[in-house]
Order: sequence, then structure tokens, then C-alpha cells
Amino acid sequence: MHRFDSLPPELRCWLRKAALCWSVRSAERVWAKALARHGGDIEAALHRLDEIERRLLEKDAPRQWGHGYPGP
Repeated sequence: MHRFDSLPPELRCWLRKAALCWSVRSAERVWAKALARHGGDIEAALHRLDEIERRLLEKDAPRQWGHGYPGP
């Protein structure tokens, strides 16, 4: 819990709302890469995390719920 508490407040807030269960280590790594990629822009880094999570969900959805999910 101490490690989670030491994360930047913006990342902690994002993790509380995340759809997936991220490890602190994974979150730290992705956060650092996103910040570096966007020159320290926190909003852009948060959008990058959203994008990564969306892609992971799209990749895992067929395996979890079948190829027709979500259906029309």
C-alpha cells in the first residue's frame, strides 16, 4: 500500500477509476513512458493510459466474453 500511496496523485486517481486491475509496477512503468513520450504533459500521459487500457480490453474481450461481444 505504501508503494501505491507514493505514486503521483494523478496516476493514483486514474488507477482508482481504471477498468483493469493494474499492478503498481506496471502503472509506474507505463506512466513514466507516457510522460517521457509527451514531454511531461500529464493530461497527454493520462490519455495515453486510457488508450493502452482500451486496447487491452479490446484484445481480451473476445477471449473473456466471446467474439460477438459487445453485440449490436
